[in-house]
Amino acid sequence: MRADFPDFRLGKVLATSFTGTLSERHGDAVERIPTPHRLVDWLAVNGLTVDSCTPAQLDLARELRESIHAAATAAAIQDALPASAVQVINDRSIQGRAAPVLTPEGERRWRLSSASRVEDALGVIAADAISIIAGERDGKLALCASPTCQAAFFDTSQSRTRKWCDMNTCGNRQKKARFNANHRKGTRSAE
Repeated sequence: MRADFPDFRLGKVLATSFTGTLSERHGDAVERIPTPHRLVDWLAVNGLTVDSCTPAQLDLARELRESIHAAATAAAIQDALPASAVQVINDRSIQGRAAPVLTPEGERRWRLSSASRVEDALGVIAADAISIIAGERDGKLALCASPTCQAAFFDTSQSRTRKWCDMNTCGNRQKKARFNANHRKGTRSAE
């Protein structure tokens, strides 16, 4: 992976990890797949290896990312799903040709129709989004409590009360901000 790009924020749920390739949406947005090759890198990290990506395929990926974000956000707040987002997710799901395969270690992997089919990889991501938005998996969609992030994430914690999309990023920032605010209050009180 290239060091000149921001790190990927990887989670356990493919679709919401994909939406995390654009983070801090309500602050200084961070684009984590600014180039076609960076999308190839992200797909490889997530077990969806492709040989190449064109600028047009990157545009398709970003359109899917934003559609998943819109639909997952609507689902998290129990609002109507945006029809245009549903259409894009369905179109990407239908256009992809990938199959789950079982590894000798007993894990599921995806086999794409060819090594250069970004559309197949996007189909896998779209299918994952459908499964979480439709409520087919054990968990619930929620929105990150960080005011600059507010990303949709899939909460699989036992209590379903997780507050942040990622404890290592948004959660730590919020806890640090709260600590600093409390420390400043304590310093002022002691004066």
